[in-house]
Amino acid sequence: MVELREAIPGEGLPAGTVGTVVHIFSGPPAAYEVEFTDADGRTVAMVTLRADQLVRRGE
Repeated sequence: MVELREAIPGEGLPAGTVGTVVHIFSGPPAAYEVEFTDADGRTVAMVTLRADQLVRRGE
């Protein structure tokens, strides 16, 4: 689980949105495919993000 450090306006995702890493691209640079879901578990966005755009949930 990760949290967005910054908003992704084009996807309607505000900073702080929590998502799940579903794929890791080894790079360089490293990148992560992150799935964001609604309260019912439906996917609302799948976005490839850089490591500096994310913070590991709980850190």
